[in-house]
Amino acid sequence: MAMTIVEADRAVTGGVDTHLDVHVAAALDRIGGLLGVESFAATAPGYRKLLSWMEAFGPVTKVGVEGTGAYGAGLTRFLRRHGIDVVEVDRQNRQARRQQGKSDPLDAIEAARAAQSGRCRGAAKTRDGAVEAIRALVVAKRSARDVRIKCLNQIRHLSFTGPESLRTQLKGLSPIMLPVEAAALRPRAGSDLVLYATKLSIQSLGRRVLTLEEETTRIDKVLGELVADVAPSLLALYGVGVTSAAALLIAAGDNPERLHSEAAWAHLCGVAPIEASTGKVVRHRLNRGGDRHANAALWHIVMVRMVSDPRTREYVERRTKEGRSKLEIIRILKRYVAREVYPHLPRR
Repeated sequence: MAMTIVEADRAVTGGVDTHLDVHVAAALDRIGGLLGVESFAATAPGYRKLLSWMEAFGPVTKVGVEGTGAYGAGLTRFLRRHGIDVVEVDRQNRQARRQQGKSDPLDAIEAARAAQSGRCRGAAKTRDGAVEAIRALVVAKRSARDVRIKCLNQIRHLSFTGPESLRTQLKGLSPIMLPVEAAALRPRAGSDLVLYATKLSIQSLGRRVLTLEEETTRIDKVLGELVADVAPSLLALYGVGVTSAAALLIAAGDNPERLHSEAAWAHLCGVAPIEASTGKVVRHRLNRGGDRHANAALWHIVMVRMVSDPRTREYVERRTKEGRSKLEIIRILKRYVAREVYPHLPRR
């Protein structure tokens, strides 16, 4: 797939379309002329070859990388270690895709042009520090939580539809006691076939839930220590717990200095209203984008404050008398909380 058009002794902007095994790179000169397109293995030696290939055209000023949080994470870390400015490319130019079609070389060229033109300006997360460790733990914790809920629902369903004796035994148990009782069941081969199979299934699900709870407890311990070490002042804010703080830290990344203002941070969290004005009509609409986990964390903080923080309760009461709905008040408070959180994001 190698395609070299011209060598140029001038500033170079790169673009990379990332994949699991192979990355496709493109290089542009200072005025946007295509210097070349090449494929490289998605390995450490491949990263070195990619950078050497780009530098052969001239000094590399920046590289637009698609999927910096997925297939491009390793390449992003490598480029940053070598002092290259990495720009996160979220979405290819739809107009260009409609006109030119879809291919890996075209996507790499579009990534380079998005970085060079300024259409994509967001600095990529470094993913090389304590926040990346927090993210890895949160991934496992969320997975354990989801599977636990699914298993509990399956236990209840099997008990509802199973033999009457089993239904009576497990009826009315709390989510805490249900897996304990389920794991303690003793299926006996040779008894009623349906009863035996149902008990065996419920016992297996119960033991799985208990195992997941043990894993979550272990993860929570390490996660709490990490968050307290990385952002103690964030945890000191009213209503901010370990889970909420972790979600906010993950959204900011290991290099929150890439967020140039608290307005940019609010936009990242999806709590900055988006202008939707036209003609003589001036209005804003709800931002449904941004990091939804960070948005949910702000929502939880607001809920805690609305219940137990006197200042927030007074504010809600005043805004309610002004005719604001509860949803409107929550949206305003989330924006306020984002502003309050921003100075407490750790910076290197």
